[in-house]
Amino acid sequence: MRVEVWSDIACPWCYVGKARFEKALADFPHRDQVEVVHRSFELDPHRAKDDIQPVLTVLTKKYGMSEAQAQAGEENLGQQAAAEGLAYRTRGRDHGNTFDMHRLLHLAKEHGRQSELLDALYRANFAEERSVFSEGDERLVELAVSAGLDADEARKVLADPDAYADEVRADEREAAQLGATGVPFFVLDRKYGVSGAQPAEVFTRALAQAWGERSPLTLLQDGGGDACGPDGCAVSQS
Repeated sequence: MRVEVWSDIACPWCYVGKARFEKALADFPHRDQVEVVHRSFELDPHRAKDDIQPVLTVLTKKYGMSEAQAQAGEENLGQQAAAEGLAYRTRGRDHGNTFDMHRLLHLAKEHGRQSELLDALYRANFAEERSVFSEGDERLVELAVSAGLDADEARKVLADPDAYADEVRADEREAAQLGATGVPFFVLDRKYGVSGAQPAEVFTRALAQAWGERSPLTLLQDGGGDACGPDGCAVSQS
């Protein structure tokens, strides 16, 4: 079974939702037969790379709330993250463009290190003092290396704005086609969708339902055709 997860590094609920989903997956009896693929979704795709602002400033402008209200929201997110065993800085974080991070995640996917890099990016953005936005490409290279990627290969991707750009855009188009307007967005076997950072119990039920309703292969004709198998290839005598 395949589970596809659309998310953005700038999305705190994606950070929390990943932990909740993984908690459910860890207890799922068929977890070794579940492939998890992380897909790209930018919450702020039109933001310039050098347009970096404090999170509270972004929230007050976008939602028309007061700074006190925005800070209260951050405190609530901190509590939600802590409940999942995640560190979360409720003050002093910034916000910026995540396109290059998504491109690196596609590189990481090719090397089987996608989840590791996503975790590293989440921790850097939500828990660590240093910024993933204001320190330049070398900060991203450092995080890529911590996830098991080669530094020079990561630098090469970051230096080429076209590297994996089509893959990121394809993910985003597919999200739109599936009806995703926000993230995190989980799609199980292209049959079921779960929107938002739901409690682990919801993911547990979704995994069980998707697994239980997997259809066995129906043969349109039972036997009779020439084929190859473990014992070789049968040769028709007629």
